[in-house]
Amino acid sequence: MSRYHAMTEVPATAGYKEGDVLFLCGELFGRGYANGIVDEARAKGMTIFGATVGRRDADGTLRPLNEEELATAEAGLGGKIINIPLEAGFDMEPGKDGVAPVDRFKGVKPDDWASVKLDAAEVEYSKQRGTERFCKNLAAVVAELEKMIPAGSKLLVVHTMAGGIPRARVFMPILNKLFKGQGDRFLSSEAFWGSDMGKLCEASFNEVTADTLRYLIDATAGLRDKHETHYAAYGYHGTAVLIDGAITWQSYTPYLQGWAKIRLEDIAIEAWGKGIKATVYNCPEILTNSSALFLGVENSLYPLMATLRAEGVQSVVDECQALLREGVTIDDLLKIANTYLTSDLVTSTRDFDSWPQHNKPEQQEYMLNTSAELISMNADQKDIVCAVLSRAVFQGVGSLMFNSSWNPQAPVFWLNHDVIAKTLAKG
Repeated sequence: MSRYHAMTEVPATAGYKEGDVLFLCGELFGRGYANGIVDEARAKGMTIFGATVGRRDADGTLRPLNEEELATAEAGLGGKIINIPLEAGFDMEPGKDGVAPVDRFKGVKPDDWASVKLDAAEVEYSKQRGTERFCKNLAAVVAELEKMIPAGSKLLVVHTMAGGIPRARVFMPILNKLFKGQGDRFLSSEAFWGSDMGKLCEASFNEVTADTLRYLIDATAGLRDKHETHYAAYGYHGTAVLIDGAITWQSYTPYLQGWAKIRLEDIAIEAWGKGIKATVYNCPEILTNSSALFLGVENSLYPLMATLRAEGVQSVVDECQALLREGVTIDDLLKIANTYLTSDLVTSTRDFDSWPQHNKPEQQEYMLNTSAELISMNADQKDIVCAVLSRAVFQGVGSLMFNSSWNPQAPVFWLNHDVIAKTLAKG
């Protein structure tokens, strides 16, 4: 576990002040991880600038936000958005033959995934086109940002870009089987990952999730000459949670974006070696609208309640208890979650050095059934404990990243349940 570096103590309060700047490279959609660090910056009186991925018209043309979209986005951010599209990736970029990757799947049915063949040279050409577009637009965004940063201010650049599932309709039913399939509907993530469609996903994940951090660091070199600049990025590489009374590393399986998340860490490590303060913060599993595809990822979120209780953060635990069915207790949920996390089906692939692991039929079925059992213990399936715990994670992660970024100590940190509970206990 040479790379594993858990943050064990709550960092000192950051010295950011009014006039300093937070630049969010990515776009906020609803409530997610990035809201936490934005809330921290707002509370300090920092000036907040954001970016947008832009929007696609019906004909596929990428455009800036219109007036209504921009107003909504800026209200959500609480700051000014530089309205130049920063959509990452290449799935809609034409190849040399004029056909974009997403259009290469017309007529392809979900069951055809193993037989689909893609021309690697055409995919690479689309990738280069996508990179060129993104970097050109990023340079324009940075040029606008540079005009607006006050002299002498400190700059915190937050990278929030992730994902990269190609936007062809055929992918979603395939991924639903891969992440949520049981019995005859089970799909091996390893088999899919070795197919041409899987290789396209891998290239897309790398470009969107990881390589955009490199482009961002390179594009803002001029800003580092004028302002003290630190970078924070959101990663995932498993999380240590309370299992049998001990904080223990574990992970969601299958996490196909994992290789891109390791690549993200590599980019931060490389930048750190050059004296650039770039840190990837590996955050705990949560359940949100965007992560609903990965049902079962939230099974390891429940032990946070025990850690919060141990740190005296009783208000969050009480809020969770109030959402449960009559006769169900927090301890009931904790017992089921601990049984899950100590099962041989789960621990047999719990190996940090070979992460991420691929799915197995029995493991996936157990994960999904446990998820369903735990969610059924809520009184209202639309108002669940996981939402409360996810908000607690957002808040804790935001505080830890914000304060750590003032005087960063390493290129990669794990923000585990114990340190999140500690920072929430401090208020």
